[in-house]
Amino acid sequence: MHIRFDIPADPAYPGRVAAALTSAQLRRYGYIGVVLATVGVIGLVVSRGLGWGDQTLPLWMAMVVGGLLAMLYWPWLRLRARRRSSGYAVDGGYDITEDNIMMRSGAETGGIAWDGVTQVRSTGEFWIVYVGRMPATVIPRRLMSVEDAGTLRAFMVDRGLLRS
Repeated sequence: MHIRFDIPADPAYPGRVAAALTSAQLRRYGYIGVVLATVGVIGLVVSRGLGWGDQTLPLWMAMVVGGLLAMLYWPWLRLRARRRSSGYAVDGGYDITEDNIMMRSGAETGGIAWDGVTQVRSTGEFWIVYVGRMPATVIPRRLMSVEDAGTLRAFMVDRGLLRS
């Protein structure tokens, strides 16, 4: 297998990459926020019913507000990552073989050996490549030919990195 494709210098592309990588890492804050807000609302209702409203009101309100802030943290960071990375648009490319993923962005070059990849997750536009528990890079499916995307998908499924 040898897949090679180029990445045009699109100002929106680095923002989409940053959003994909941050969403993979920060999704748990949304879940934590939902749990905190739910516990806070239940605590408010129960404490009012038992007549403890004035004593415990600050605790339950802090939980509700903290939950809402945790839920808003993920979208805020995604927006911030998109805004900050929009100035990084340069020509680049990928060169993917059975051994590694080589990435080129402007004058910078880096690579990841397939042996170090622990999993690959699929999103709408990208395959997110994980090394350990951290997302290391993305592979943009829409910039590849259909045949190359199918070949790479089959390779990752055969290695047990991507669920079929």
